[in-house]
Amino acid sequence: MATSTTQPPVGPRYGLGRPAPSTSTHAQQPSSFPGTKNAQRLESDRLETARLAREAMESSLSQLSEEQREEISEAFNLFDLDKDGYIDYHELKVAMKALGFDEPKSEILGVLNTHGVVVPSNAQQGGGAAGKAPARSAQAQGYSAPPRRLLSFQSFQTLMAQRIVSRDPEVEIQRAFDLFDEGGKGRITLQDLTRVARELGEGLSHDELVAMIEEFDMDGDNAISREEFLSICLG
Repeated sequence: MATSTTQPPVGPRYGLGRPAPSTSTHAQQPSSFPGTKNAQRLESDRLETARLAREAMESSLSQLSEEQREEISEAFNLFDLDKDGYIDYHELKVAMKALGFDEPKSEILGVLNTHGVVVPSNAQQGGGAAGKAPARSAQAQGYSAPPRRLLSFQSFQTLMAQRIVSRDPEVEIQRAFDLFDEGGKGRITLQDLTRVARELGEGLSHDELVAMIEEFDMDGDNAISREEFLSICLG
């Protein structure tokens, strides 16, 4: 009697239940990374914006007087505490304020992001440019510190030049009046004029200072009001 033998079922050729590899061209194409492309485009746009801004600022620098250039240099050198030619966020904020630009945090950070140079995170505890305003290590604080940016003297000079050139003359006059008007009285007295002349090293006599007050005092109160000061400066 013939016995029938049961043959094992023939399974798929490509492993345990696995289908044959697809020959579709879609499976062989490398995937694209739109996030990377967007990042590259944003970086390219940032660099182009920085280039155009730098050209405009260099043009502004040529319009400054020698005295204005010296004021910018003095402000930078005063707050570049370690004299390495770079300033960090805190030094930039006070240096700009010394020149009459009291800017919010967002503006200062924007300047550094656009025009600053990156300090490597592993060098932030060192000396020189990397040692600006040292903080606790990232490991001690439990997070990875983001890269920091510093501003060079050249960038600071061109940035401040652009701001000075574009300032409203009346705003500058108001600021000058406030420097004379000690205590915010709203008028410049003979005492104020004497103090400023002494601070600036002007060798003016008492009689000369009295004559200046009398010449520009329109309402006879022996002082120069804000309105009188504006009319003097604006002609």
